[in-house]
Amino acid sequence: MAAIILHHFDASPFGEKIRLIFGLKGLSWKSVDAELIMPKPKLTSLTGGYRKTPVMQIGSDIYCDSRLIAEELEARYPSPSIFPGGSKGLCMALSTWSDTDFHIASSGLTIGVNKDQFPPELMADRKAYFKGFMDVDRLDADIAYLTTQLRAHASLIEEQLSDGRRFWLGGEPSLADFHAYVEIWTARAYIPFSDNIFAGFSKLVEWEARVKAIGHGRRTDISMEEASEAARSTPPDVGQSSIVNDELEISEGDVVVVTPDDYGREPVTGRLVALTVRQVAIEKENGVAERVVVHFPRIGFRIEKQK
Repeated sequence: MAAIILHHFDASPFGEKIRLIFGLKGLSWKSVDAELIMPKPKLTSLTGGYRKTPVMQIGSDIYCDSRLIAEELEARYPSPSIFPGGSKGLCMALSTWSDTDFHIASSGLTIGVNKDQFPPELMADRKAYFKGFMDVDRLDADIAYLTTQLRAHASLIEEQLSDGRRFWLGGEPSLADFHAYVEIWTARAYIPFSDNIFAGFSKLVEWEARVKAIGHGRRTDISMEEASEAARSTPPDVGQSSIVNDELEISEGDVVVVTPDDYGREPVTGRLVALTVRQVAIEKENGVAERVVVHFPRIGFRIEKQK
């Protein structure tokens, strides 16, 4: 099997979520530093325009969005499971909580508190990136509000652990833990008064240490050039090219446009090669490899036939 390559940056909570999956499963993986702000020529040359991170590459199969990456890793490396006790539906549903309301509280407060310290070019990029999802211009005025929001979300973790369980769902760690942990992790790193926010949440603090101890597996840093060579040398493996016949009325071979529906709405255009209830895959030719297949989840992405 081709090596796992993760295109990410170390400060990303979404990247941390995937790195913890590597740790739980004891995986070896290769790391490529992704550009922090647009333009991102190295990343977008691989994805066809998609700018978000992390992106997982296995040969010339490119997996976008942490939700899909988590499912793909579980399918390829099922033990130990990130969905113990038949919890997959619950764990996947919790991504919406982590990626929206909890993320706005944690990352929004991070930006608001550090607005004057972050480089102007980063702030300009994030303003464009989060347009329609988070109002970057007013985050510094919302510090008190966002603080109360973050504390309220953290209280849910404390409540879930109140019966003495070690992890979110019981005795074993799961993706649910990682969803919750990464927003606390972000706050710890960038919000100077985070200790005050989480004061009194003793169960959370103990659980936080247990999740952190899972680690990140075995990481090897490589260059984008090495990742590009991996894409050129390994053909894509789409698997069964199933095409669901649903309301979108698109067929295998159609040229389609796939766009995130929350933020970072850069469209990716390609030829449809697979479509299931939960995933869409499109084939592209680009400057990295003669042929790559870019995979997206259906939840959170709009798919339209090119006009």
